[in-house]
Amino acid sequence: MGTKLNTVSGWSGWVGFASFMLLFSGLFSVIQGIADLGRHTFFVQESGNVWILNYNKWGWINIIAGIVIISAAVSLAHGDTWGRFFASIVIVLSMLSAVASLPIYPLWSIVVLIVDALILYAIMVQGHQKEK
Repeated sequence: MGTKLNTVSGWSGWVGFASFMLLFSGLFSVIQGIADLGRHTFFVQESGNVWILNYNKWGWINIIAGIVIISAAVSLAHGDTWGRFFASIVIVLSMLSAVASLPIYPLWSIVVLIVDALILYAIMVQGHQKEK
């Protein structure tokens, strides 16, 4: 009988990073959503545009998005192909959301885009090397 070598490259840490960052992001999204539920509306004025946001609706959106992000993190950490696919879709949606919020929060949106790009790289290029 031959011995089976289980070699894992250093890139498998990237998938662990992606799972952790997704979990972290999902938890903060849920916390932000819960905090938003008790507030009312607020106005944001930027470059002549006024955005009227309802905190109650935004809070529920954040809670639901946080639950979806956490489930993507768990499925990615499990190491299945389906988890990689699901997490990639969630990250692309997060990137689109960051692009949409560039006029309101430019610095934060750029940070989110960079982290999301690193996570997407880890999932798409190195995700197959995740140890089960």
